[in-house]
Amino acid sequence: MAQKIHMPEPLCLIENTKGQLVANPKALKILSAITQPVVVVAIVGLYRTGKSYLMNKLAGKQKGFSVGSTVQSHTKGIWMWCVPHPEKPNHTLVLLDTEGLGDVEKGDKKNDTQIFALAILLSSTFVYNTMNKIDQQAIDLLHYVTELSNLLRTVSSPDGGGVEDAADSVSICPDLVWTLRDFYLALEADGQLVTADEYLENSLRQKQGTDRSLQNFNLPRQCIQKFFPRKKCFIFDLPTHRKKLAHLETLHNDELDSDFVQQVAEFCSYVFKHSKTKTLSGGIKVNGPQLESLVLTYVNAISRGYLPCMENSVLALAQIKNSAAVQKAIAHYDQQMGWKLQLPTETLQELLDLHRASEKEAIAVFMKNSFKDVNQSFQKKLRTQLEAKQDDFYQQNLEASLDRCSALLQDLFSPLERAVKQGVYSQPGGYRLFIQKTEELKAKYYREPRKGIQAEEALKKYLQSKEAVSNAILQTDLALTAREMEMEEARVKAEAAKAQAQMLEAIQRWNQQRMEERERLYQEQVRQMMMNRAYQLAQYQRAQERRLQEEAEKLKERHQAESRRLQNEIQDLQRNVAPPDNDTCILL
Repeated sequence: MAQKIHMPEPLCLIENTKGQLVANPKALKILSAITQPVVVVAIVGLYRTGKSYLMNKLAGKQKGFSVGSTVQSHTKGIWMWCVPHPEKPNHTLVLLDTEGLGDVEKGDKKNDTQIFALAILLSSTFVYNTMNKIDQQAIDLLHYVTELSNLLRTVSSPDGGGVEDAADSVSICPDLVWTLRDFYLALEADGQLVTADEYLENSLRQKQGTDRSLQNFNLPRQCIQKFFPRKKCFIFDLPTHRKKLAHLETLHNDELDSDFVQQVAEFCSYVFKHSKTKTLSGGIKVNGPQLESLVLTYVNAISRGYLPCMENSVLALAQIKNSAAVQKAIAHYDQQMGWKLQLPTETLQELLDLHRASEKEAIAVFMKNSFKDVNQSFQKKLRTQLEAKQDDFYQQNLEASLDRCSALLQDLFSPLERAVKQGVYSQPGGYRLFIQKTEELKAKYYREPRKGIQAEEALKKYLQSKEAVSNAILQTDLALTAREMEMEEARVKAEAAKAQAQMLEAIQRWNQQRMEERERLYQEQVRQMMMNRAYQLAQYQRAQERRLQEEAEKLKERHQAESRRLQNEIQDLQRNVAPPDNDTCILL
């Protein structure tokens, strides 16, 4: 069932008294009783430009919000009118009509921008009401106040972070409806007819280029496009003859320009159909009590001075943009260093190179996002902060290097320390072994990578801390070595005496053996001589025997030869002589 809202006329929601904004308790009470989701439509524009007339039409009333007919501004602060939403069941339409901007009697631009920012922050549809055309001044003002709104929303958020993703930003940022009153220009661009929406998009289109003047031109348009993802433009002709404008709220539609009547009807229809429910970060639909809380939160933030109090809106915008540019640059620097820097660096130059590269990118980010940085004061501030960052990273690098080296030294030298405690080096020559092991561990330490710039200093301090241990090992080594030398000297003397005795004994044995060997050799020589003589005698005897045998053989051969010759002669005689008589033969 629809909630009944008894609000026959508007009520001041935020009072503006002598430049101070105060929430009206009566209006807050009405909000606190609304349990339905709310659709909040707020309108802002110069005073005497017909804002209140449009809001009355949205309320479905001929009268309600004050429509002034003189050059004096009527609406002060922000007025609220809560009515049932005509097209969204179970929703309440909250209309906010704001004090006109640029009131010469007020003379306080700061107060204008505060009301402007509140209207943006409280609304789900923001109507920006300007005269005649979209010009640079209107764009700059809208840009400036959107930046203030972002700032106010950031400092008022519970976590103070102001961080939103893209989808969240679309849901919580209001839709922009730009209304152009008394429009007299032809809707043409490059000789072609364009719609009001195309006229708005063309006016907010950025130009290509990197020139500084182009950056200044593009910056407000870029911010507006980002802040208001959904935009709509309406043009309104002059409602009626200027003389009748003083009685506009009493005129019937047939007394007004028919085009104007149609334009107002289209405006109201669009707002009713397309205005979204006021939504908080995280997709929370806002009801009356939550809208009340937002009002109090933002008004209190303004009263505590969270918005810049500067007369010059350009200067204030520059302060905001350049401060934000510095923060973006610092955040980019931190991000790049976080990605690229691995502490500790091997050398100081490695750290400096990473810093310079990240610093260059950070300055580029600042230059891209800065706005009218007069005298480069914010750029100097950025450089100062970057220098401080460099010093901080240098100190972190020293500490990281020292921690890394200390842990490494403890890990490498702990076995040596345990060996010292166990007395491994408490021996003669132990100091040499200790130094040798220390040098081996130092070499291993030097081979370890990424020790950082404190490598030598950490090693020096560690070795200095172990000098007492080293000296104790040296003294123990000297004492034990001296004692060992004394014992060694006595041992050597004893061994020398023993060796001398053994040598004398060995010499005697050697002499004895030599004499015996000489005797044996003499006997051997005698025996050899005897054997040689016997051999020679035997040889001689065999030679004599062979000679005698040969001579005997020769005699035998001569005898045989002589015998054969005699026989031959006898035979010859016998053949030549008559046989003798028997007596002769007998004699023979």
